[in-house]
Amino acid sequence: MKDKVFADRLQNIAPFEFNESVASVFDDMVQRSIPFYQEIHQLIMDLVVRQYRYKGKIVDLGCSTGTTISMLEIVLTENRSDQEAQFVGIDTSAPMLEKAKEKCAKVRNVQFIHGDMTEYNFEQTEIVILNYTLQFLKHSERIGLLKKIYDSLLPGGIILLSEKIQSPQAPMQEIITDLYYDFKRRNGYSELEISQKREALENVLVPVTPKEQLEMLDDAGFDYSEMLFRWYNFASYIGMKKEIKS
Repeated sequence: MKDKVFADRLQNIAPFEFNESVASVFDDMVQRSIPFYQEIHQLIMDLVVRQYRYKGKIVDLGCSTGTTISMLEIVLTENRSDQEAQFVGIDTSAPMLEKAKEKCAKVRNVQFIHGDMTEYNFEQTEIVILNYTLQFLKHSERIGLLKKIYDSLLPGGIILLSEKIQSPQAPMQEIITDLYYDFKRRNGYSELEISQKREALENVLVPVTPKEQLEMLDDAGFDYSEMLFRWYNFASYIGMKKEIKS
């Protein structure tokens, strides 16, 4: 279904939430709202195929409609049909998880959890994915979650993180924001839709600068971290736990 969540003028704009209305159009929403969305997924596929050793779980935090897990199942099966990956998808939105269960009906070994990702008990984790998820947590919760992830990772394990970002320089932030809105206009969003969604996301999605994000990964304990991709006000990162040499 096409995203029309903010197409009509709203008398009162409530804080953005991943409810049934959003879940029903989410796949269209992210394709039209997140630049290079498909390419970011390809980046994730390439890295997981390269790094996954079938020793632990692949955990998708904020798994939404299950797109990433469903794609990973296909590429990992093509790469190693003799092995079976272990997937965990966690989301606070029940409507999103219903969509994920439908999309991942053929995934062989997946567990979906409806709950708070900060309370998840990570065990035998090899890869953690946060695709545009951390940005919705309170700042005070982010470093704690990242530390918890690092501590749970097997040696050589990685975190793959994509986020909306902001510039520390106000004039640059204004230019980047305008360029992003041009992107949304090209994808068919009206001025009303852009304005109303921006207001709904105010204080719900709170981005940080790339420097702050890399510092968080470093403070959480990750031995190596790097920005892998950036387009205006979106970026993707990798954090890695070093191997234990015998």
